[in-house]
Amino acid sequence: MKFDRLANMLARLSPLRALRSMTVASADRGWLRRKPIAIGFALIAMAAAGIGNGPAVAEDPDIASRRASERTDFTNAEIKDGFFKIAFHAEWQVGAPAERVRKYDEPVRIFVVSKGEPDRRPEIAAIVDDIRARVNHLDVAITDDRAAANFIVTLVAERDLRQTIRSLYGNDQAKRIQKSLNPQCLSGIGKDSRFRIRRAEVILPVDAGEFVFYDCAYEELLQALGAINDDRSVPWTMFNDDVQMGFFDVYDQYLLNILYDPRVRPGMTKREVNALLPDVLSTTRGWVTNARLPRHADIEHQQPQRD
Repeated sequence: MKFDRLANMLARLSPLRALRSMTVASADRGWLRRKPIAIGFALIAMAAAGIGNGPAVAEDPDIASRRASERTDFTNAEIKDGFFKIAFHAEWQVGAPAERVRKYDEPVRIFVVSKGEPDRRPEIAAIVDDIRARVNHLDVAITDDRAAANFIVTLVAERDLRQTIRSLYGNDQAKRIQKSLNPQCLSGIGKDSRFRIRRAEVILPVDAGEFVFYDCAYEELLQALGAINDDRSVPWTMFNDDVQMGFFDVYDQYLLNILYDPRVRPGMTKREVNALLPDVLSTTRGWVTNARLPRHADIEHQQPQRD
């Protein structure tokens, strides 16, 4: 079986610790099975809280401060520049370069495996709900049927991360990952010959702190949907070695909405996408603006109670 491996290797400094991360995409002619080198990874540090439509909770202070200072207005040129850098490139490439769109073209069904305490499955469900609400045309949901899943999230205790990597990917691959990156968390995609993502894996530590968990969860889940690159020249994106967000920021909502516009197909080149961008950006701007407005349920929740 022949694989193309694409990896982003980056060093990132979180507020809590120095962390390293990588994104690798692996592909074959058909379905990627869980063999030591059959699937890739992306590893990174993370953070966030206070999302979804669930009960109101106090947001992590680090996330709240980032949300309050978030830039939300961007030119078409700024959005276009970030999209081409994040969706097409890779910091570290093994094999022939493949600057093409990688995305799911089928419903994304996520199965969550909880192997650590605290049980973070409710938080993952809220994050998935938040992503679905903010990305048009993305059919993503949690499933209880592992056989029907094409995206696996494994939640582990921080001390069990290395063992989990070894069990999923084999000793040799795990040694290379640990030697190069000493990862805190990771994600990866498996694509077919048409650049359709057919499998994604995310491994997250549940006990490394609130900010780290949410920052990791958002970035790794979104990268596993096809936003595979990190680039320090884009200062507004979570896909930047020097930026930690902990929530789904507006700039990255633009990038994911462009990626999942039905007119942008897996395997498209930069030139092909560029020809579509004026119309796609117009649609994306309208969607992101509306997604930022308070939802009806949230407005009702904020109303004072009256007898």
